[in-house]
Amino acid sequence: MESGFERTERLFGAEAVERLRRARVFVAGLGAVGAAAAASLARTAVGHFVLADFDVVRESNLNRHPFAYRSTLGLRKTEVAARFLRDINPEVRIEIAEGFIDAETAPRLLAEHPSDVLLDAIDSLLPKTELLLAAQAAGHPCVISCMGAARKTDPLRLAEADLLDTRMCPLAHLLRKRLRRRGVRRGIHCIFSLEPAAGPAAPPPEGPEPDFLDRGRRREPMGSLHAVTSAVGAAAAAAAIRHLLETP
Repeated sequence: MESGFERTERLFGAEAVERLRRARVFVAGLGAVGAAAAASLARTAVGHFVLADFDVVRESNLNRHPFAYRSTLGLRKTEVAARFLRDINPEVRIEIAEGFIDAETAPRLLAEHPSDVLLDAIDSLLPKTELLLAAQAAGHPCVISCMGAARKTDPLRLAEADLLDTRMCPLAHLLRKRLRRRGVRRGIHCIFSLEPAAGPAAPPPEGPEPDFLDRGRRREPMGSLHAVTSAVGAAAAAAAIRHLLETP
């Protein structure tokens, strides 16, 4: 019986695939970007994941989230992601890091779940800031952070750079300001878009309140496109694979 990774082995070689099987990737944030990255890595033979998220799959995720289906609505994103990753590769090992990431929990989660790559796909500024600070303080060997994918329509405008060299991304701008005040150094590899953020095409629809919560603080949802969120996740996965195969 084939393992399912023969095409990956033809591309990289058997030794590289074995390295990927042994690799550990911590995916923080299982929204559309993080889930796309995790699925791409699982399809590239990465054998061990730590999955961190505190949210559930919502109806508003259906337009972009790779694991959002009518059958998964209301389920925890970590639970759904684990199910899909095991369906890709039954031998994959998965650890679940439950809870909200903040200044108190980030250092503990990184210490309890060591990894070769930390893939940050959190879309909220506060937990994203605290996770990246904790990773630098711990000397994490590889941090890949995904910047804003909302209000973008062109997946061909993606770029990669150190966080301190990013541009055109409102989320990256706010993150740089916060991290510089707290002594951040270079070493955070970012996936970001050079496309100017689009304005709202129409006023928010009438009806129930938005279902986006930032630990009790309600946030207005922003428009998003599956072609862009999936491309950002795939780009982050590709960066992680390069690190895993090029680092001794």
